[in-house]
Amino acid sequence: MNQADHTPMMQQYLRIKAQHPDTLLLYRMGDFYELFYDDAERASRLLDITLTQRGASAGAPVKMAGVPVHSVDQYVARLLKIGESVAICEQVGDPATSKGPIERQVTRIITPGTLSDAALLDEKRENALLAVAPGQQVVGIAWLSLASGDFRVLETLPDNLASELERLGPAEILLPEGSDDLLPPGLEVPQRRLPAWAFDRDSAVRNLSRQFGTRDLGAFGCETLGPALGAAGALLDYCRTTQGGALPHVCSLRVEHQSDFLRLDAVTRRNLEISETLRGEAAPTLLSLLDTCTSSMGSRLLRHVLHHPLRDQPSVDARLDAVQVLAGPSGAGPFETVRTLLKRAADVERITARIALRSARPRDLTGLHATLQLLPELQASFPEPSSPRLTELSRHAAPHPELADLLARAIRPEPSATVREGGVIADGYDAELDELRAIQNNCGAFLLELERRERARTGIPNLRVEYNRVHGFYIELTRSNADKAPHDYRRRQTLKNAERFITPELKAFEDKALSAQERAVAREKLLYERLLDQLAQAIPVLLALAAALAELDLLATFAERALALGYTRPSFADEDTIEIEAGRHPVVEQQVASFVPNDLRLSLSRKLLLITGPNMGGKSTYMRQTALIVLLAYCGCFVPAKAARLGPIDAIFTRIGAADELALGRSTFMVEMTETANILHNASRSSLVLMDEVGRGTSTFDGLALAWAIARHLTEKTQAYTLFATHYFELTQLAQEYREIANVHLDAVEHKDHIVFLHSVEAGPASQSYGLQVAQLAGVPPVVIRAARKRLSELETRDETHGPQADLFQRPPAPADASTAALHTALYELRQADPDAITPRQALELIYRLRKLLD
Repeated sequence: MNQADHTPMMQQYLRIKAQHPDTLLLYRMGDFYELFYDDAERASRLLDITLTQRGASAGAPVKMAGVPVHSVDQYVARLLKIGESVAICEQVGDPATSKGPIERQVTRIITPGTLSDAALLDEKRENALLAVAPGQQVVGIAWLSLASGDFRVLETLPDNLASELERLGPAEILLPEGSDDLLPPGLEVPQRRLPAWAFDRDSAVRNLSRQFGTRDLGAFGCETLGPALGAAGALLDYCRTTQGGALPHVCSLRVEHQSDFLRLDAVTRRNLEISETLRGEAAPTLLSLLDTCTSSMGSRLLRHVLHHPLRDQPSVDARLDAVQVLAGPSGAGPFETVRTLLKRAADVERITARIALRSARPRDLTGLHATLQLLPELQASFPEPSSPRLTELSRHAAPHPELADLLARAIRPEPSATVREGGVIADGYDAELDELRAIQNNCGAFLLELERRERARTGIPNLRVEYNRVHGFYIELTRSNADKAPHDYRRRQTLKNAERFITPELKAFEDKALSAQERAVAREKLLYERLLDQLAQAIPVLLALAAALAELDLLATFAERALALGYTRPSFADEDTIEIEAGRHPVVEQQVASFVPNDLRLSLSRKLLLITGPNMGGKSTYMRQTALIVLLAYCGCFVPAKAARLGPIDAIFTRIGAADELALGRSTFMVEMTETANILHNASRSSLVLMDEVGRGTSTFDGLALAWAIARHLTEKTQAYTLFATHYFELTQLAQEYREIANVHLDAVEHKDHIVFLHSVEAGPASQSYGLQVAQLAGVPPVVIRAARKRLSELETRDETHGPQADLFQRPPAPADASTAALHTALYELRQADPDAITPRQALELIYRLRKLLD
């Protein structure tokens, strides 16, 4: 249908909508944001709001749905949560001077990855927008947190992309058109395709250089990158488009290298339950245990640090030094003072971003002012002598009296929520605004004074000066006194018993008074914009301050947790070693009445521990606590152990538990073997590998053979630090073949058909698995347990010559003598038969078959 057939307002709407076809357009009309046509139908389903039809355009009813302006944030948040994007179309024209529809334009596009409003963001989690660009041999990744200005790039192998996406957890992903197979299948993250030319590297270099105000990108160490810069350029353009302007707080680019951090693949992050349980819940996890941060900045940094343990031991030691100073001797350090002060700090990082994006609200600025005011006291709380890292943080958290003074003079202590409501700029900051406010505040006094003067001038004692919304200000005289009105009185209204007049003085006051409020609000908006301009010049200083406050909060929290939970400082060594004395699982020990600590020792001559023992005996806990102690140590946090000494470690890999991925065509065993293959291909001699019950997803012989071969490969070829838990007792014989392999077991005792788990790690292999006892604890019916005991007894006595550790299902080798071989075969067939399970006919057939063998 031709747009000319529509009403002028709908023509305007359709013209704007055509520029944003894939985005829900919220079109401002008075106190509502309206959606029309297809957008209205879609929004009514997604938001459960009423779909109506109002009037007609082009001969057809206009479908529409709307949300109030004052509550739009909650509706936008719901849309973003399900992956939708929203374009906010505001009235930018003046209704008084507009001919036809008021001028409107899209002022902001909000997508899942470009959030900056406090009401839409999770205060304890970063919200990253990520772009991916394919290269010939590598994949380029760029990601930006618009709420903080943190902008980074990385190039990696395509096989590592899934792991990087798990690490970064983006809220939205940008891709070039035609690259649908680039991302791993099943990824539930909103994705947007951009034209391939948007990822052009040369254009990106020019674009990024303009953004940072540099001649080239040499200062950022990224000039040799290829697809990563293309991804960064596309991402920057996309953000500029959605925000409708420049991004002054995005002032640097950091290149990440995979060698900077301990490698944690997606499987390991899930298995260790760092920030999310295996069931997808937020607690109990390592993050939920450690996050007692007093600021949202600290909480976000803690989440980042736990997922990015550093490999550089000097950097880790610098953090540990700072934690030790804050904790002090016997817990007498200044960490509590620092935490108490930081409780009063606002989210400077996100406030700075909103200042840069021109979306900071008045209460953001009062929060910033309160934070600046506490900096002198925070400075005084730093101990002397301090650690090098704390000294550096103290320098970045130095007081800024000029900014604090500016905010104190400019903003009221308790301003209105928005500038459009007025009451934001402080009294005394601007003379013109003060005059306009005086007119509003002193209106009553002026009218009383005018009334007194006019009564005296006219000699009319019942003269009144009044106001109503329809006629404005007026002087009212009774009809009997109307002829006494002075010559400068102009008749405004005639009533039955009175006449109403206006004078030049009253008219001038009326013009000033009636427009004073509107002019005051306009003046406040202007002053507020100028204030944001002034604060924007301090963005680098504010970002450095935000980073310092976040790290101070993190380090003080590490100190508090170390004292509250009984953690100790780990130490690092240059040689190959992992030595843990009385180690504990940080999360599990909080969930049980009494936790049994255990030691662990791995070295160049003791690289693989074969861990046996009963189900529920604590094998998985023992392995996971080792990985978590290593992870915490390399995060710069004290660890749950009496002592820990660690050599260089480059990665942590886990193969613990498995579930099928039927939607992707992978069985449980296929998932298990895929994870195992990843470890065997990527682990190094400096990696920590956890292998739990590998091979149990297939037949006994296949599983045993695989577990045996995998353990040998990890010992001979990979030479990684390995904890290898298994129920294949046959594997314990590997300790006799390799000096690098040692047997340990989790202890348990049996009492009257019941099992007591001791959770204590002892040297040597376990004697049994206690599987039937665990099944009994799980509630398996007694009749099944009795049948299993009987069968187990038969299997254990079938061939005593192989010993307790032999594979009970293994057919013995055939002897050389033919008659003896036949006898062995017949005995094997007989042992395999279950007298309680076969039918009479099957029993008869078995007898004939055995007789034939013996004959």
